Amino acid sequence: MGSRSEQETESTCPPLVSIVVPVYNEAHRIAATLDAVDTWVRASACRAEILVADDGSTDNTADIVNQYVPATPWVRLIELPHGGKARAVLAGLRMAKGDIVGFMDADLATPLSTLNTALEALQEGADVVIGSREGPGASRVGEPWYRHAMGRVFNSLVRWTLLPGIQDSQCGFKFMTRDARDRILPRVRLYTSEQTVAQARVTAFDVELLFIARLRDMTVHVIPVAWQYGNQSKVNPVADTLQNLEDVARVWLNGKRKVYQRER
Repeated sequence: MGSRSEQETESTCPPLVSIVVPVYNEAHRIAATLDAVDTWVRASACRAEILVADDGSTDNTADIVNQYVPATPWVRLIELPHGGKARAVLAGLRMAKGDIVGFMDADLATPLSTLNTALEALQEGADVVIGSREGPGASRVGEPWYRHAMGRVFNSLVRWTLLPGIQDSQCGFKFMTRDARDRILPRVRLYTSEQTVAQARVTAFDVELLFIARLRDMTVHVIPVAWQYGNQSKVNPVADTLQNLEDVARVWLNGKRKVYQRER
C-alpha cells in the first residue's frame, strides 16, 4: 500500500477509511470481492480497513476471509450469530475505527469507483453519502421489472412519510464521517437486539439511518450509480417487502413520538 509518508503526500484520502462488507453464505464470491476491494485500496493509496461482518454464515465464508488476514492485515473478520443484514452492518459500523465509515454489499453491485466520488464529497463537507439507483445519471442493469416496480412503490411511500427528496433509500452503498456515525448510531432503535433468525433478512434499516441524519440536520449527498442486479440475491420479494413496510411504520411512529431526540 506504500509508506505512510507516500500516502499522505500522494493521496487525497482521509487518514483511515473503514469499509464494512456484510456477508451471509458468500463463500462463492467473497474471495473475488476482497481481491477487488484490495485492488482499490492499493490503487487509491488509501489507508483502509475492511470489516467483513459475517452474519452467521453456515458455509466456509469465514474460513476464506481468515485466509486473507496474514497477507492483508487491514482485513478484519467480525463473526456474529445470524441476525440479519441490518445487525451485521450496525455491528461493523460500531467497530469501525476510520475517519470515514460505511458499508457496501458483498456482490459489489455498486461499482467500487463510487468510493472515490463518495470520499471527495465527504471531504468537501457532506456528512453522509449514499448511492442512488434512481435519478439523472443512475441506472439499473439486469433487474427484473417486477423488482423495480415494487421498489418504486416502496420508495414512494418512504418519500411521502419520512424522506422527501430521497429517490432511493435502499441502495447498499452508504458512507459517512465518523462524527455522523457517532451522532446517528446511539439513536438507532431497529435491529439492536440479540435475537437470531433462521433465514436471510433484508430490512429497511437504511431508512432509519437517513431519517436520524436528517433530524440531526446532517447533509446527505446523493451519488447516482450504475447498479448491477445480482442473480443470487437473497431478497424475498414478498416477505422482505412486508418487513420493510413494518420498519417504515416503526420509524414513522418513533418520529412522531420524538424517540430519536434522545440516545438509547
